[in-house]
Amino acid sequence: MTPEEILKALYEETLTGNAPRVLDLTNQGLELDMEPQSLLFDALIPSLEEVGARFERGDFFVPEMLIAGRAMAGAMERLRPLLAETGVETIGKFLMGTVKGDVHDIGKNLVNIMLEGAGFEVIDLGVQVAPEKFVEAIDLHQPDIVGFSAFLTTTMPMFKANINALEKAGMRNDVIVMVGGAPVTQEYADAVGADGYAADASQTVRRAKALIEAKRAKVMA
Repeated sequence: MTPEEILKALYEETLTGNAPRVLDLTNQGLELDMEPQSLLFDALIPSLEEVGARFERGDFFVPEMLIAGRAMAGAMERLRPLLAETGVETIGKFLMGTVKGDVHDIGKNLVNIMLEGAGFEVIDLGVQVAPEKFVEAIDLHQPDIVGFSAFLTTTMPMFKANINALEKAGMRNDVIVMVGGAPVTQEYADAVGADGYAADASQTVRRAKALIEAKRAKVMA
């Protein structure tokens, strides 16, 4: 296959979530001395963006997004160390976790895949993350954005508890706070003092990019 054919096939196979084929094509591309950045930015990321667009149009649903995301995640495992070697700049660093009292992670994991696919460095703290653990991780990793995920209405008040913990630690102004999850609304996000909210994974990527750009522009001003 030519490099052009590999990129086209990689786009198509990621779209359909054919993980073994995506990994095989990634390896073929590398054997042809194709740049890891080209495989990522010319095929994988555009494909995942199309997955997000189809989801928003109602042509794709959560299972299709998960399957495509997992296919891309397999390719990313192969490409990540190579991209690090070439010094590809990430859009930003995103620290993510499901709040204390909540063990749901399917939505969070899907968001993580989409963020990584869009060029973010993602640090996932997992589920049942207490406020003090978020504070410790922010201090350690210095992320641009911290994301709080909740699936249950009973755990949504942890958003406010986490934000209070950031304020107490003196780091609230250092990090952008995003919240999300099935029962969460824009109104609730505003009420707890979050900087951003998104209803699904593809919206999260767009919102995260916009929030980082706005913050960096403010710093430069």
